Amino acid sequence: MTTKEQWKNVIGRVAFLNCDPLFHGLGEEWDVLPAPPSWLTGHLLRRDCVLAPIPAADYARNADELVLVPEIGICSKGEVGSVLVFGDIPLTDMKSIALPTDSMTSVALLRYILAQENLEPTTELMGPDLETMLGRCDGALLIGDRALEGAKEHPHLVQMDLGEAWLQRTNRPMVFGVFAARKDTPVEDVKTAQQALLRRLELFENDPEERQSVIEWSMSRSDLEYERLNRYFGEVFNRLDGEHMQGLEQFLVEACKLHEGSTFAW
Repeated sequence: MTTKEQWKNVIGRVAFLNCDPLFHGLGEEWDVLPAPPSWLTGHLLRRDCVLAPIPAADYARNADELVLVPEIGICSKGEVGSVLVFGDIPLTDMKSIALPTDSMTSVALLRYILAQENLEPTTELMGPDLETMLGRCDGALLIGDRALEGAKEHPHLVQMDLGEAWLQRTNRPMVFGVFAARKDTPVEDVKTAQQALLRRLELFENDPEERQSVIEWSMSRSDLEYERLNRYFGEVFNRLDGEHMQGLEQFLVEACKLHEGSTFAW
């Protein structure tokens, strides 16, 4: 492979624990590019990697250049535990909400929920720091490891889990992150990378020792205990199944206004 094609051996990953089952033990032939969710969209468009998990809302914005990769994603079936609204007062009483800059799916989902509830707080995009956000606004939306750790340290401040809120309103699971590739990337290259990730996921799903190893790996990179992480990997899923596909289509059409829906690489 020429130097110009090295990107075909690079897989992007969200720099959060929610992708650990896919990347733990990944073969040395793959280089991993970790980044915040929204940054990965830019990496993908620039051909820094062959595929990457990006916010579903970012896919909607770039559907003319990207296709989705089947079977893998970052999903929930109700409570997700890591996409949370924090505050001292209920969401219905919040006059202002700070929104994170690192994922547009959570922002689009919260805006959708607010519209459904006829709520009109002011919103402000900010860096994802809970103390700073709540110092400026009544509420704060956080995702990923920061949300998990914020809930551990300040459980009384958790006002809404957006995965649970979506399920309550639609009776469908939520897909926060989708694996995507450029439309002009050869399908065989995308399939090779997807199969490498699927092999890790299948091992995690079927081998208790691999599940334990993944959780211990996650523990070594966070302040969360084994029990909480074991529960978390029952809240967040990397398997994109038929139910999740229905939820994804509804989110893309209703919340992101992508009326033509999704397009998959195969």
